[in-house]
Amino acid sequence: MPEPRIRVAAYVIRHRTTPELLVFDHVDAPEAGTQVPAGGVLPDESLEQAVLREVAEETGLTELTVVGPIAVDHKPRQDNGQPRHTTFFHLTAAPDTADAWHHRVHGDGTDAGMEFACRFVPLPLTDQLADTQDAWLGRIEG
Repeated sequence: MPEPRIRVAAYVIRHRTTPELLVFDHVDAPEAGTQVPAGGVLPDESLEQAVLREVAEETGLTELTVVGPIAVDHKPRQDNGQPRHTTFFHLTAAPDTADAWHHRVHGDGTDAGMEFACRFVPLPLTDQLADTQDAWLGRIEG
């Protein structure tokens, strides 16, 4: 069996009157569904460094606080069944972070050039996230 792909995913929470979660949709691929920032860990990169990089690449946000990891999901990829281990992190954003914006992904990864429509949505969610990314939201306190 091949080695699992090591990944991270970010639950970025903004606290206002209610907690809100950062999500995004692919502008040119709405069938991908609503997601949280996530992606692979680079060689010689810590999981915390990877989650901060992924959030910055996919949303443009850089002023975040990492609260810590909350779960490791050992679910195979939907498209090819290959093993993957995704560590979900809880992060916080400032209350005055924008409500919604568009961000074009920079860099040389597979999502380079894609445009994402980012926004904060109130918790608890009314709709599920793509690929059951919302499975561990219940582990976030406050």
